[in-house]
Amino acid sequence: MAGLDLKISARQRQFMEATAFEVLFGGAAGGGKSYGQLSDALVFALTYPGSKQLILRRSFPELERSIIRQSLEFYPREVARYNSSQHRWTFLNGSMIEFAYCDAEKDVYRYQGAEYDVIRFDELTHFTESMYTYLISRVRGANGYPKQVKSSTNPGGVGHFWVKARFIDAAPSGREFMTAEKTTRIFIPSKVQDNPFLAAADPTYADRLKLLAEKDQKALLYGDWDIFEGQYFTMFDRKVHTFEPFPIPAEWRRYVAFDYGQDMFACYFAAIDERSRLWVYKEICREGLLVSEAAELLVSMIEPGENIRAFFAPPDMWNKHSDTGKSTADYFAEKGIYLSRADNRRVQGWYDLAEWLRVYTDEQGGRTAKLRIGTNCLELLKTLPAIQRDAKNPNDCANEPHELTHSPDALRYLVAGRPWAAKQQQRSRFARGQRNFMAYGR
Repeated sequence: MAGLDLKISARQRQFMEATAFEVLFGGAAGGGKSYGQLSDALVFALTYPGSKQLILRRSFPELERSIIRQSLEFYPREVARYNSSQHRWTFLNGSMIEFAYCDAEKDVYRYQGAEYDVIRFDELTHFTESMYTYLISRVRGANGYPKQVKSSTNPGGVGHFWVKARFIDAAPSGREFMTAEKTTRIFIPSKVQDNPFLAAADPTYADRLKLLAEKDQKALLYGDWDIFEGQYFTMFDRKVHTFEPFPIPAEWRRYVAFDYGQDMFACYFAAIDERSRLWVYKEICREGLLVSEAAELLVSMIEPGENIRAFFAPPDMWNKHSDTGKSTADYFAEKGIYLSRADNRRVQGWYDLAEWLRVYTDEQGGRTAKLRIGTNCLELLKTLPAIQRDAKNPNDCANEPHELTHSPDALRYLVAGRPWAAKQQQRSRFARGQRNFMAYGR
């Protein structure tokens, strides 16, 4: 590497020396992601004669504007030649680095019979998960060389959720971990502060990032994976909106809300205190349940003495099933769970939820919100900050990918049910009693 005169930061070196099968690098602007990818590809090509590597972007113009142009600036012509028609670097030792794109899902089949030692995704969050999982199957060969998938990206984009789940949520940054499939992964974060070469060449770059809006600063300057372009609930802040589970006081009113489909039963228990603050303290998320199984599971999760005031569900739970003539609400009623119909208006529901999540300053000067989520509600904490605005209707949340929407929908039904604090509920009952008495007297 010294002979190549590569200027490598400590984070870039960590990326280049990572031995996990799947490696993700970056997470913020200015961390040297592209240079790290190209340097690693160059060293690999020179180290392993006859090796084959593929570098991908979502579209070819993106490749030409970024990583191809950078490779032309510093790849040594003494050891390699670039063929612009084939979009390929060919080395004197027989190694090859190919640039390509994958714009649509069907584009993955262009590589159906291909074999690569290393596949590199530049801006991984621009790809769908199905693209990624298919293409990594092309990492194969009998030459004995290391086989890896090495990616770089910033937060945001169509693939933000699955990339975050696959690399960021799974383990602490910088720690290699074993997957259920017995392969290894690692996320190596890199920010502008980790790139001394950019700081020397452009000392005001970090200051310019500080001029961005707060959410863009968090994503691009600090690499915050809870903030990204197109995010609906931009106010979400784990420091404000989460709490460590604690025994719920008996006098707090408790509610349950759920979204049911055979693909996912997402159900949440919440309690509201005397100050009208809502605490989401328990979740059920289970795939592939029949209606009766979902109802039985809910019953089993209600602890002795856990007095649930109402079970909120969307209106379609009362639609009759053509095969049985019964509704989902009927199946729950057979198990002793009597549902209350929640308002299902999407845009108004998201507006209401945003109000519950709004961050404000409390009496002690601290930042807080009316809605808090227990750290044990893992699926909700993963999906709520990940849902995006609908491209056709920015006032609505996107309804895809579906695995993102079930838990936030259940939370939307919860606030649409208008849960009341105990004191407010008592006053309301007293007022209704007065009205009934007066009407009867007349």
